[in-house]
Amino acid sequence: MLAMTAHHEGRLRGFRADVAFDGDRALDGGALVLIADKVIVGVEPASAAAPAGCDVTYAPGTTLLPGLIDTHVHLCGDGTPQALDKLPELSADELTDIIATALQTQLRAGVTSVRDLGDIDWAVVDRRGNRPGEPHVMASGPPITSVGGHCANMGGAVAGRAALVAAVRERAERGVDTVKIMTSGGLMTVATDVLACQFTLDEVRLVVREAHRMGLSVTAHAHALAAVEQSVEAGVDGIEHGTCFTAEGLRTPPELAARIAAARIAVGPTLGMDHSVPVLPRIQAALQRTGTTWELRLAQAREMYDAGVLLISGSDAGITPGKRHGILPEAVVELSTIGATAAEALASATGLAADACGLADRTGRLRPGLAADLLVVDGNALADVRALRAPRTVVARGRAGSMP
Repeated sequence: MLAMTAHHEGRLRGFRADVAFDGDRALDGGALVLIADKVIVGVEPASAAAPAGCDVTYAPGTTLLPGLIDTHVHLCGDGTPQALDKLPELSADELTDIIATALQTQLRAGVTSVRDLGDIDWAVVDRRGNRPGEPHVMASGPPITSVGGHCANMGGAVAGRAALVAAVRERAERGVDTVKIMTSGGLMTVATDVLACQFTLDEVRLVVREAHRMGLSVTAHAHALAAVEQSVEAGVDGIEHGTCFTAEGLRTPPELAARIAAARIAVGPTLGMDHSVPVLPRIQAALQRTGTTWELRLAQAREMYDAGVLLISGSDAGITPGKRHGILPEAVVELSTIGATAAEALASATGLAADACGLADRTGRLRPGLAADLLVVDGNALADVRALRAPRTVVARGRAGSMP
């Protein structure tokens, strides 16, 4: 039994389930999680009696776990085919509405924290405020990219060492939570090359050094094998996608995977997609050009997993109809299909995700003193992670809502 914290404020409430996952491991016999106001104040076995006067929510056949963390979203994207292309045309009010809708959609899917890795004109950074009834938001602002590079229309294009240093310092002054750099081209920007690097190794090293000097982590968008290698050599903290594209298809050299694993660089493979939605023509063309299929993508992610690489779940939500907001459970499901155990897959979107995003002292686990971010799903998620597709109750910083 884990002791309750000695002091708490607000009305005591409890959430009980016969199956529970605490962000790292299964809790034998389930759990009774006690919350007061916005904080977890106790975690006890499901069989424990609740304190007098404590209202308890309980439904047989459910699993209780921390609220999910989507480590890679684009809240400015509305999930339409032109979601990123049209960003410069949107007014501030339109962006505000899109962001608010995206956050509500994420919450309904069980996501209580998101890390936005690319907005336009600081729309997400400036809007942060952790409003009641919305997921907690971390944000990078416009990604640092090359002139004419991937997502340059978001406003983060720079050239030269002085401009790179200035870009990092601007982000620090704006109060971003992490620095995002586009080290390769991307599938969503037609004029860029997913097989090519956008910066030199010395330039990426400069960004990492300057960000670390200011207490900021760096995560690198990297599709090309050369860009993944460059990112590792530069000492980034995280890699987004990590697909290792080459002219001959996807290939993860074993020695590279071993280096990533040894350095404990968090890789977000951005799995999870609505496969019932047709792939956009521009993406289909790029996949055909590189001889890539989704099956090969999963196989490449399996290479990372087998090498012991730290994999976290982020969905890249908002960029296309197939990558709509709230798709994160599918990323967790697909991680389980490449060999991850249910506990590993769940941790990729809870405890491990919190660690990678710098949220471990705030959320991601069922621990007294952490935020009351909880998720109750129908079914046994430790037997089948597809249970995440059926959220029953979502609690974000103590505010509970039942799903339809």
